[in-house]
Amino acid sequence: MIVINAENKVLGRLASIAAKKLLQGEKVVVVNAEKTIITGNKRAIFTRYKERREIKDRANPRRGPFYPRRSDMIVKRTIRGMLPWKKPRGRKAYKNLRVYVGIPEEYLGEVEEKSFDHIPQKVDVKHVRVGDLAKWLGSKI
Repeated sequence: MIVINAENKVLGRLASIAAKKLLQGEKVVVVNAEKTIITGNKRAIFTRYKERREIKDRANPRRGPFYPRRSDMIVKRTIRGMLPWKKPRGRKAYKNLRVYVGIPEEYLGEVEEKSFDHIPQKVDVKHVRVGDLAKWLGSKI
């Protein structure tokens, strides 16, 4: 089992590494999902996620695709996008993924810092935290 601390990590890079580990058959736990960052222009990021939330089928508005509001589910959905979701291999790998807001007590001592230093921490560029995006989208967590 691999426990990844997502604090100040770039969401796309984190998701691709987590997806690769999941496809190799490992269990992956991502903690501090609300502190993950998305690099880019704040207005463009908010607009893109708002448009995703509003996609509906004209014939039946209750059909998907559905995009989450909560920060842990945004990270989980991003990782899902990097898995072969329509194949049994991707579905099986997705079941081995857990994403948490904060650090649960059972994973306090298991967070691996050194093995995932190659995931860039870009705090000095324009970015938005996933937690801020989730609040803007209307998340209550």
